[in-house]
Amino acid sequence: MKTLGILGPKGTHSEEAALWLKKFTREDFKLEICADIFDVLTAVKERRLDAGLVPVENSLEGSINITLDTLARSDTLTVSRELVWQVKNFLMTKPPVDVQAVKKIYSHAQPLAQCRKFLHNNFPDAEIVATTSTARAAELVAAEENSAAICTERAGKLNGLIVAAKDIQDNPHNSTRFFEIRYKPRDAAPVTHFDGDKVLIICQIDGSRAGSLCEVLNEFAKRGVNMTRIESRPARTILGAYIFFFDLETDAGDDALNEAIRAVYDRSIWLKNLGVFPVIHA
Repeated sequence: MKTLGILGPKGTHSEEAALWLKKFTREDFKLEICADIFDVLTAVKERRLDAGLVPVENSLEGSINITLDTLARSDTLTVSRELVWQVKNFLMTKPPVDVQAVKKIYSHAQPLAQCRKFLHNNFPDAEIVATTSTARAAELVAAEENSAAICTERAGKLNGLIVAAKDIQDNPHNSTRFFEIRYKPRDAAPVTHFDGDKVLIICQIDGSRAGSLCEVLNEFAKRGVNMTRIESRPARTILGAYIFFFDLETDAGDDALNEAIRAVYDRSIWLKNLGVFPVIHA
């Protein structure tokens, strides 16, 4: 049976997304709980897991840097599919609900940021405490009086909590992109047929030369290759050196994509193709 690693403990948005994916695809895989995102990716890289489902970007709070940085440094990880997950945050307390008594609110840093306006308007004097996960927040609230957790409904129920408020995220269109990551042998054949919705390219260019990024972008534009996302991260070599992540749509066809990627490779210090993959919307 396929094993799929996720960020734990039980009740995280990662688990909720993975359970939905399992039901949607009707795939028979076993979920393996990992302590953090890096542990998920390391277990896939070391082939202790068949795959891992990890967050890569939130529509409100931006990129998940540990996911991007780990992908950039690896030669054996590839993206097999993307899941766009609509985030729903719940305020949950021990029964009975008494929001007036709440003095402390726990959650992961991302949901705290996603619910900033709600917290400001409703709990201006409460102590806000960041935790390692939303599921851990629910665990803490279950053992403490006069506190609440921002978490998934499942995390709350697993810990005996009840809903005090639902859909408390500041933006109703709040979504998180997840990548399913798999192991790819170093000697695997390069991707030349783009049978999927997107392809992910990572490269480092010479940022000391004026116009170098513009030239790279033009290689995609003049061949009709649509770029849906660009992200930069420090190269971790010298100050001012950056690597770039490009999400490209595959509609332009194999010839255009292969030509564009070869042209960008010629303009790069190094380039990696992280795979072509479908995009699933929950």
